[in-house]
Amino acid sequence: MSAWLPTAPCTPGACVERSRDAAALPRAVLRLTAVAVLLLVGIALALTPLGGRIPDALVRRWCRWTVRAAGVRVRVAGAAAPAGGLLLVAPHVSWLDIPLLAAVRPARMLAKSEIRRWPVAGPLAARAGVLFIERDRLRALPDTVATLARALREGAAVAAFPEGSTWCGRARGSFRRAVFQAALDAGVPVQPVRIRYRTAERAVSTAPAFVGEDTLLASLWRVASARGLTAEVEVCPAVPPGRHRDRRALAEAAQPDGPGGPAVRHGHQEKAPSKSMCAL
Repeated sequence: MSAWLPTAPCTPGACVERSRDAAALPRAVLRLTAVAVLLLVGIALALTPLGGRIPDALVRRWCRWTVRAAGVRVRVAGAAAPAGGLLLVAPHVSWLDIPLLAAVRPARMLAKSEIRRWPVAGPLAARAGVLFIERDRLRALPDTVATLARALREGAAVAAFPEGSTWCGRARGSFRRAVFQAALDAGVPVQPVRIRYRTAERAVSTAPAFVGEDTLLASLWRVASARGLTAEVEVCPAVPPGRHRDRRALAEAAQPDGPGGPAVRHGHQEKAPSKSMCAL
């Protein structure tokens, strides 16, 4: 792995809480079964000739149903995402972030190129319009930015997690700037989205985190066995094109956890929540 790649200090052992509920096992089995059924339905629809013309409203509902089937309540608040070319950006905590962003607006995801080589999931992701980035090849970055800008100019929504790595939800990273160059080149707005996971007691939960050497199966099981999880999705006001001249300023403006925000970069403390989860 290249030394320049972003990394997070979060690890499953140090950051992630686990359920100790005696009813966790049957609850998790039922939830994972429901998620599997919904995924099969989604795959079947995607493979039909109508797969590329499924209404956005149905995609948004399916994404919310899938998250809810995993036992996570979903609360979406804030501004509506504009139509046309749009770059959606959010801090990255969990695999749940992907359907939650799609519940805001269905978009072409930016993902690491390794996913393209996964059996079954790789071909499905490519068919769904996922844009792949070769993270280990710095020289490939300009081509990736050009591909993103072309998709944005064509009117597509593109979703990215500019931190470049997952964090536990109590700590966070800084947005990397490359994807914002694509928005500048295409002249499209940037839509910041804040995603936070909470327990039934309203504390920030790290159970959904997918960090470090964690496995997808382990993260799936933690989510499905947890009790009272809620995903809070705050759609912040879009940053219009032309407001910021360079990608550094645009990345700073689009980061939902701005200076003084509720999370800290290298610790695990949280300030009292403000009226809005966005700090733009």
